[in-house]
Amino acid sequence: MNRKDMTSIAIIADSIACIPKKQAEDYGIKIIPVNILFNGQVYRDVIDLSSAQAYEFLEKAPEFWKSSAASPDDYLKAYREISRHAQGILVVTISSKLSMFYTSALDAKEIFKDESPQTVVEVIDSETAAAAEGLIALAAARAVAEGKPFDEVVAIARKVKERVKFLGLLETIRYVYRTGRIPKVASEIGSMLSIKPILTGSKGRIHFAAAARTKQSGIKKMLQIMRNHVGDSEPVRVTVMHADALEEAEKLKEKVAAEFNCVEIFITDLSPVMGYATGRGTIALAYYKEGSFDK
Repeated sequence: MNRKDMTSIAIIADSIACIPKKQAEDYGIKIIPVNILFNGQVYRDVIDLSSAQAYEFLEKAPEFWKSSAASPDDYLKAYREISRHAQGILVVTISSKLSMFYTSALDAKEIFKDESPQTVVEVIDSETAAAAEGLIALAAARAVAEGKPFDEVVAIARKVKERVKFLGLLETIRYVYRTGRIPKVASEIGSMLSIKPILTGSKGRIHFAAAARTKQSGIKKMLQIMRNHVGDSEPVRVTVMHADALEEAEKLKEKVAAEFNCVEIFITDLSPVMGYATGRGTIALAYYKEGSFDK
């Protein structure tokens, strides 16, 4: 890939977007890390702490685990650095209803526009999370690599935002109460019943889509939901995520590749920030129908 073609427009995403390191490097995507606080120590996600290490911490002592969004200053530093070689900056963030990344990016934009009025900054609230957000950023980065102008790059990102879907199959419902999304008593009952919930995202929030008794039946339900969205033959781009469950993710990838027309499919770690609520063993899908963006 010719990095010279990418110097006039830059893409920024956050580490919750689950973009693999190699893809971020290949496309020149700047990753703003979430801050993970564990036992009094602050770690920058994917910089100071790998996903595997983060899941070890989480398993060891979840009561000492916290996370916080990047600050406006974090984004401002990124804007200043990128503006040395880029005239346009597109920022894609996790849903503003789930985290403060979007607000931080906007606050930094207000400061930066006075410092560097010649640099255009566009901030998009993905209204989703994890690799669904990442697929939006990657689509924009491919458009940059293809030499498309800034307005078109932004338009493509917005169209992918409208199409992208997220599905996650949890090993157990017991940890979801950590986020305050459901009452603790409900999670305890669900755990006793061995319910494996399927989560999805819509309107910026995470919701229950279905439930299964076994992992196998849960995977079948996930694939059926995906089929309802994209059909069997339409070209799709897919990301398979896992919370410290690589072997299961590889099997899921094989199933998806066999049953759908995948233009692209890859495996990535589910952000430990998401894993805090879902628990280890979660496997998830993010996908969208490729098609034409002219429609």
